[in-house]
Amino acid sequence: MTSLNTPPCRFAKPLLLPVFVSAVLALGACSKPAEQPKASGAIPVTVLEMQPRSVPNAVEIVAQTEGAKETEVRARVGGILMKQLYQEGMPVKAGQPLFQIDRSSYEIALAEAKAKADQATRELARLKKLVDIQGVSRKEYDDAISANELAQAALRQAQLNLSWTTVTAPVDGISGRAAKSVGNLVTVGSDSLLTSVYQNDPMWVRFSISGNEAARLPGGRLTPETVTGVELVLPDGSVFPVKGKLNFLASTIDPTLGTRQLRAEFKNAEGRLLPGQFVRIRLLAGEQGGIFLVPQSAVIQGEQGNQVMTADAENKVVPRPVKTGEWFGKDWIVLDGLKTGDKVIVDNLMKLRPGAPVDPHPPADAPAAEAPKPEQK
Repeated sequence: MTSLNTPPCRFAKPLLLPVFVSAVLALGACSKPAEQPKASGAIPVTVLEMQPRSVPNAVEIVAQTEGAKETEVRARVGGILMKQLYQEGMPVKAGQPLFQIDRSSYEIALAEAKAKADQATRELARLKKLVDIQGVSRKEYDDAISANELAQAALRQAQLNLSWTTVTAPVDGISGRAAKSVGNLVTVGSDSLLTSVYQNDPMWVRFSISGNEAARLPGGRLTPETVTGVELVLPDGSVFPVKGKLNFLASTIDPTLGTRQLRAEFKNAEGRLLPGQFVRIRLLAGEQGGIFLVPQSAVIQGEQGNQVMTADAENKVVPRPVKTGEWFGKDWIVLDGLKTGDKVIVDNLMKLRPGAPVDPHPPADAPAAEAPKPEQK
């Protein structure tokens, strides 16, 4: 029998070591190989892989809208302005009363003209009976005819003057601000303007094109046959949904500015366009192919010209000089300097240096921002 004071077996602990080592090796064999770490200091960037495109051959020009009819509303008779009969800035119909001028003096003038016309009519009738029996000379009768005609003309003028005391809208459109306040004296002449009415549908857009801009069109000149379409670019950069058409093309060049005046017409049933807006007209003339589109923010403009930053096969930054054309929406048209498959970097440009390592990803695979961790209480 073994004594109770016999020490424990000394070979038990060494037997556990091989088992532990074997377990560790087995776990290591079952685990997946660790991923290779990314290059340290690589900047995450979004890249666009360049593919050739075909876009409309277009020239964009600064333009300004104007109503198809901008009609001045002027007083035809003078007097004190008694009433304003419309709300400024609201649509009005042709013939709708806008202002009321004091009628009293014109009502008196009409009554006086009517009395004189009636008297001339009676005198003519009396002399006609006498001339038939040779009771008066033929000259007296002819003078009576002329006097009656003058009296009738004066009566019609008095009627017109009275009707003109109510100033009406000459055309349908949007009313403008009142140039005179109630109680002001209105005079006929240069101070007779009361307001204006603007016809906004259709809307006209006025612009001019220089010789250099026209040279970019097919054939190097602007003709009605050259222009295949007209688009309007709004101040926010969006394109007006309705296509336009040219309705005026000057036949001469402005000798002072060296430009040619044009005007386009756009339907504006919803009233989205307002007179006086500064917009951009895009003249379309066929298509140009084999070009690349690069976001405006990705093009770096400097003294040496325009350039973009690209990521090469080793994911390093390579500057690339490019030749740009016109804007197409929010993109630059790149005519030269890029080839199919080039990866153009579109963000984090301020952090990039030539040869710097980057971690590129396409726009759809941009990494999502991590959710903020809850604060420890």
